Amino acid sequence: MKTVLAASCLFAFAIVAPDYAQQPNLSKQFPLPHLSGGGHTVLPHSGVESREDIGIRAHTNYKIFVPAGRDQFGFAEGDVHANGTAADTASPVAGYYAETPASLGCLYGLAHAVPYCNPITLSNSNDAGGGSKAIAIVDAYDYPTALKDLTAYSKNFGLPVPTSSTFTVTWAGSKPSPDPACANVDGWQCWATESATDIEMAHAAAPHAHIYLVEAASNSFTDLFAAVTKAVALVKAAGGGEVSMSWGGSEWDTESSEDYRFNQSKVVVFAATGDVEGTEYPAVSPNVVAVGGTTVTRSPYTLDFEQEITWEDGGGGVSLYEPLPAYQKKLAAELPGRGIPDVAADANPRTGVWVYDSYQNTYSGMLQPWNIVGGTSVAAPLWAGIVNHGGSFAASSAAELTLIYNTAASSSYTRDYRDINYGTCGYYDGWYAQTGWDPCTGNGASTGQAGK
Repeated sequence: MKTVLAASCLFAFAIVAPDYAQQPNLSKQFPLPHLSGGGHTVLPHSGVESREDIGIRAHTNYKIFVPAGRDQFGFAEGDVHANGTAADTASPVAGYYAETPASLGCLYGLAHAVPYCNPITLSNSNDAGGGSKAIAIVDAYDYPTALKDLTAYSKNFGLPVPTSSTFTVTWAGSKPSPDPACANVDGWQCWATESATDIEMAHAAAPHAHIYLVEAASNSFTDLFAAVTKAVALVKAAGGGEVSMSWGGSEWDTESSEDYRFNQSKVVVFAATGDVEGTEYPAVSPNVVAVGGTTVTRSPYTLDFEQEITWEDGGGGVSLYEPLPAYQKKLAAELPGRGIPDVAADANPRTGVWVYDSYQNTYSGMLQPWNIVGGTSVAAPLWAGIVNHGGSFAASSAAELTLIYNTAASSSYTRDYRDINYGTCGYYDGWYAQTGWDPCTGNGASTGQAGK
């Protein structure tokens, strides 16, 4: 039986280099914004947690990637070309790349297998399938352009366009106001971008599921938990499905008193593990599927998929207050409490996804609605969509978690999951990836619809 609590002094790692002897012809004119390793990531205003917030207010779990040579967030409408009109046909912005619904579907087994899952050469079609019943996204504050933005995102990537029967914005109580930070700080640094990321990732993975955006009055845990209750009721009424929470906060000593909210029949609840080392709530609740982050490595010359490794900033570890759940007891005798994550998906902002968010996103008077976004806020709704796409609809989070861990212990594990066994997470915690479950990427990433 392996020990999963061993710490490592390995604080850095090298990505496997491409085979330069087979370097392709660069005349293909693929966008190469990451070739020099340039650019930087930004933690938005909504993602900052103060000591006074712990146990009181939640923060978002997304980060923004700003490519080298750009001095502002986002890409203007003038930078956007219609799908299929340039050499990089699947990218909404000429000269740049990020993961698309098609490349994510290819990577995580939601579409027919295509070699290399290249985000530039793959494109969605208008009959993109998969998904049913409901996925409820819980976020704080109102996102006024939700339907408009999801429509624009869907049209660009050839996904089914949302209608009143497939997309609903609702509230726990009265309609909330938008996050003040959207206007006061920046449109890309507030809860609207969290909501945009969540609904677009869920729709990308399960385009025929009814998506509910349930807006809480504020980012207080009290308001967010009220929205969770509303989300659970909506999913139950739809005959089953998933609830996704991309927010969280540092653990506190009475957090387990809230765990009952996620233990509901006909509902599987997903939570992001966070974008800094360590653990956070509600991801550590034994009644949620905790989703961590990975890095998708690609050839800098062709953008062909090479491998999936850890994301060093992905949240993970062992809860300070939640006991070891029954479904994890086979992991290691030394595991003293709830370990997270359970599963993982792309979250590194440098290998992030395209997100469309037009709310308060202008620069010098010009709308800039496209951006490259990462974080476990990408991974959690994506996994909710993956499970919805699979169509098994577990009876509860506990049933889903039991299935995940039983699959991980079975002979079908390597067929249904991509084991992430390279890299580290948590510079100071010193966790490292290894065969099977680990506190960087849990049981790994999806490679198909079975076993989940």
